[in-house]
Amino acid sequence: MPNQTSAGSCAYRDILYEVKDEVAWVTINRPRALNAFREETLDELTQALKSTREDPSIACAVITGAGEKAFSAGGDFQSMMRLNWTNASMWNDRMQGLAMTIRGLAIPVIAMVNGWCMGGGHELALWCDLVIASEDAVFGQTGAKVGACPTVGATQYLPRIIGERLAREMILLARRFSAKEAVEIGLINKCVPQKDLVAQTLAWCETIKDLSPQTLRMTKKSLNFESDLLYASWQQGMELLAHVWGSEEANEGMNAFLEKRKPDFRKFRLRGKRELARYLDALAKTDG
Repeated sequence: MPNQTSAGSCAYRDILYEVKDEVAWVTINRPRALNAFREETLDELTQALKSTREDPSIACAVITGAGEKAFSAGGDFQSMMRLNWTNASMWNDRMQGLAMTIRGLAIPVIAMVNGWCMGGGHELALWCDLVIASEDAVFGQTGAKVGACPTVGATQYLPRIIGERLAREMILLARRFSAKEAVEIGLINKCVPQKDLVAQTLAWCETIKDLSPQTLRMTKKSLNFESDLLYASWQQGMELLAHVWGSEEANEGMNAFLEKRKPDFRKFRLRGKRELARYLDALAKTDG
């Protein structure tokens, strides 16, 4: 990708940002964390993408992840494990704000994916207009494995993109798709060899540069119209997610991931069974 330190680039801590040849390049720069995002990352992504509105010569934006291992593994567990119902909006509003920024830009936004594209990282790709991936890319929703809920786009957009049945399989069974499979089911637009990823992305950018910016702006709005009506679902999803943060199940899932062990979610089902049995027993003993 273009040199991220050339003149005109902006200084950020968690991302790299540069406008080069009428293309805005936004790179999550946390490769040691598999480009997982924390609050600061989300703020910087939103700020950088919003800044494209100040330069009408920018034809499109490309979002990618530093290194070759991951586009983004999703939310950083160290950040998410600090969340609870009280402070949930501090995270949820950032996620939704970034999503609305991407969808609200007048220019096409391309996700250039290599490596892992999981959980919230996959939702980030869902918010984009176009997705191109290297052959080693893997797409998935991991919420059910770690005690989180993909209600910031996955539950809304996946059924529309790949169909209801596959969407439920991807979310409820945490099924993963290779880049080749992702193209076949319509989850992404294109899959190319790793060595060709940047060149093929640049080819898309060159195509966009020759197109009418007015038409792109208006047709993006029109394309988004029906799915914009899902905003109420997003709001409801954020409230559901607020109750997930800080819960015993969420903590079990995230701790298990960090400790490289299998989570024990069965104990919550068994505890629920015992609690229901106590309730039913008390109900049966209640005098009329």
